Amino acid sequence: MQVQLAGEARRPDRESEDFAAASPEALVLLDGSSSPTGLESGCRHGTPWYVRRLGVHLLARLTDRADRSIGECLADAIAETAALHGGRCDLGHPNTPAAMVVAARRHGAALEYLVLGDSLLVLQFKDGPPKVIGDNQRFPGGEELRRQVWSTVPGSAERAALHLEYVLAVRAARNTGNGPWIAAASPKAARYAETGFVDAERLHAVAALTDGASRYTERFGLGSWADALRLLAESGPGELIAQVRAVERTDTACERWPRGKAHDDASALYALL
Repeated sequence: MQVQLAGEARRPDRESEDFAAASPEALVLLDGSSSPTGLESGCRHGTPWYVRRLGVHLLARLTDRADRSIGECLADAIAETAALHGGRCDLGHPNTPAAMVVAARRHGAALEYLVLGDSLLVLQFKDGPPKVIGDNQRFPGGEELRRQVWSTVPGSAERAALHLEYVLAVRAARNTGNGPWIAAASPKAARYAETGFVDAERLHAVAALTDGASRYTERFGLGSWADALRLLAESGPGELIAQVRAVERTDTACERWPRGKAHDDASALYALL
């Protein structure tokens, strides 16, 4: 694979909670689950620390354990990262650091892939339209709360209160069987990832995007997925993110395009096969 990647934190004064890395055989993209400032997590390390270590361990597993399925590689990486926390972190806390995951690797004549959460993997075929995989852990119980958050004024006390209510509801339900699954401290979450194989000969390229970057198509409608892939191929992931940022700056009140944050961490990866 020939890989290009780019990422940008949502604010210059904040550390990005995304992670992207690749080798000639594999790629990983993680989107950390952010929390309101001051919300306890039971962990002394934080989300950026978690996504970097999980991402590195997952990439290593993908490249050196061809005998393990891609889901098993994620489970192994989750367990290995959990062991790094040490005894001072409460990994049973509902707000323990967690992440959405996209991964892919060459496996013989096929591309093997995995997506867990609302990040996306886009398959660009040599013939036919793109196929979008992901956003597979919806939480219907929180949708009304999320709409209420989006209907309030950004920066207002009302929005902060509703956002906290939404965050607590999601965290109480996730990884319990009653809500979304996410890569956190339990390897069990890997069982619920969307996985599969595609004949690599059918593919021209693949793209992986966190939800901050997929706003290009999913939220702002700047173009179709075919347009997004063309932009990635011709100008690179950095340009796609730059165009997302330009639109965000025209709607900092989140009125034209309702969303939880005016800006989000954004990362994108484009790999030619």
